[in-house]
Amino acid sequence: MTDSPAAPTARVDLVEAPDTVLATLAALRTHDAPTHGGRVLSYVYDPGVPELDELAAGAVRAMQPVNGLDPTTFGSVAALERDVVAFARALLGGDDDTVGTVTSGGTESCLLAVQSARDTWLATRGLRPGEARPRLVAPVTVHAAFQKAAHLYGLELDLVPATAAGPSAGAVDAAAIGARFAGALADDVALVVVSAPSYPHAALDPVGDVAALAAGAGLPLHVDACIGGFALPFWPGLPDWDLRVPGVTSLSADLHKYAFAPKGASVLLHRDRDRQRAQYFATTRWPGYPVVNPTLLGSRSGGPLAAAWAILRALGTDGLATLADRARRATLALRDAVDGPDGTGIEGLRVVGSPVGPLLAVATDDAAPADRRVDPHLWADAVAAHGWTLQAQPGLDQADGTRLPHTTHLTVTPVTEGVLGELVPVLRSAADEVRGRPRPDATALLGALPPLDASAVLDSAAAAALLGAVGLGSVVDGSDAEPAPGVGPMAPLLALVESLPAPLVERLLVELLARLVEPRPS
Repeated sequence: MTDSPAAPTARVDLVEAPDTVLATLAALRTHDAPTHGGRVLSYVYDPGVPELDELAAGAVRAMQPVNGLDPTTFGSVAALERDVVAFARALLGGDDDTVGTVTSGGTESCLLAVQSARDTWLATRGLRPGEARPRLVAPVTVHAAFQKAAHLYGLELDLVPATAAGPSAGAVDAAAIGARFAGALADDVALVVVSAPSYPHAALDPVGDVAALAAGAGLPLHVDACIGGFALPFWPGLPDWDLRVPGVTSLSADLHKYAFAPKGASVLLHRDRDRQRAQYFATTRWPGYPVVNPTLLGSRSGGPLAAAWAILRALGTDGLATLADRARRATLALRDAVDGPDGTGIEGLRVVGSPVGPLLAVATDDAAPADRRVDPHLWADAVAAHGWTLQAQPGLDQADGTRLPHTTHLTVTPVTEGVLGELVPVLRSAADEVRGRPRPDATALLGALPPLDASAVLDSAAAAALLGAVGLGSVVDGSDAEPAPGVGPMAPLLALVESLPAPLVERLLVELLARLVEPRPS
């Protein structure tokens, strides 16, 4: 039943005319990084097909007033979700017993996978949340959403070092992760997680080997394919990594990445119904309507679901394959541009490991003479000066004493193929501009900080003062140009991130982001 065209309307005096409001919004958008055209190689997933934008906008508009809270009232929600889950499970190796949920994004999919595993682990032991802390075993490269999940759901996070060098750089060794739950160690493990691929380095973890070890120990295995789920099915030459692998019990894949839906859509698949039911929250113990939620949200817009459904209908597997192949060709071209043979690459840089899927990470080539090396963060800043956005990533000292290098990340989309003629020369010239320059030294910034008590809890004012001491005062106090405050070059900031203790950096970053969205002084 649709809304009646004869429904009564109400008059209200608008403070601003809709056209004026939309013009203000358009002006604000001019300060954003471009979401189309391929100049931002992170955050956005541009298929280069304008018709899909229009289709998605129309689908969102059609479902704008629909509340996904109750599919018994809004049956269209149930119908769309059935279709999306059916498409995903067919693509990702599921069968008729595979069930799933459309969520608001990869983080929610990962949170729900952990919640389901934790509650199943507790139920089999007759325990309630808070009465025990099971472990979540995963590579150190697993998405930060799993750190959030462990924090929220009270699990011990057991992170296994990844391979630090060579073709397998960034991937976890199956034996190393298996050792964390071998024999009696398995009893307190609620979930094992691997990535297909990992975001930082595009490394495909050994899903089959880890799945065999997990199944042998009677443990569930989640494959985080949030970034690769709708691209890797079309990547040639890969071992099985999805629900085709015996022992994989759940899998997450983002519709708003390589299925090209607008932000706010992911899918979580479970191999069996009982584990999926464990992610639900239900209560009748209040005087309102019975609450039954498969996701963290209660009321939720039907728009992202409708847009994802519409794009999958329009593209089908053939369309997804075509777009994935464009992204694949662009990725290979960029890898060749950096690592090309016989001196055709970018001297002083190297691609990390053997990346899988439409993404890669670039590090300093330590085999080059010191005066010919290129720092990847200085390189990213130089590329940004030419109007292109890459993503700087800090290095990480692992528990086994090895170090994952600081890198620059590139997410590649189908539209990238069409701009390679502009992008590759910029990547080369930017490297020439910073070749031989040392990485920024955080010593001066650290020296500007007052004496720090590592055990002290920073309040907002103290955290803001520290940000001011390292040159971010104009962002913190709102004096930076509105509406697009910036933090300047990323290389010095990332050097500082690596030089300070992680808890302190995290607190400062919280303060920085919180201050960015605070109302300005009147």
